[in-house]
Amino acid sequence: MKHPVDVHVGKRVRHRRWMVGMTQQQLGDIVGIKFQQIQKYETGMNRISASRLWDIAQALDVSISFFFEGFDEAEAVESAPAEVSATQRGDLLADKEALELVRSYYAIPETQRRRLFDLARVLSDVA
Repeated sequence: MKHPVDVHVGKRVRHRRWMVGMTQQQLGDIVGIKFQQIQKYETGMNRISASRLWDIAQALDVSISFFFEGFDEAEAVESAPAEVSATQRGDLLADKEALELVRSYYAIPETQRRRLFDLARVLSDVA
């Protein structure tokens, strides 16, 4: 049985890995494990030891606390009905397209990014 903390930490590992544009194979190579183990961590099937989490945090250039951020909110989301989609539950970063959009957004120079943000805000108000 998956523990909610392991599932949450795994999602955060996947989220950060996607944000930096790293594959499971690349992360596995950096921390010295096979990509299948990364898959198991990301799904919460396997628990990540403290030392391995430390290695993963260094590889992904985040603090260990990053992996636990938002856990209290995640507990409330877990109790939502199963038929509610991930985006409706607020787990937008579970959507690969949304993550790709965020990654692309942050690749845009800051002044242009600000203009794009303002445009998106205006368009969403109109819709």
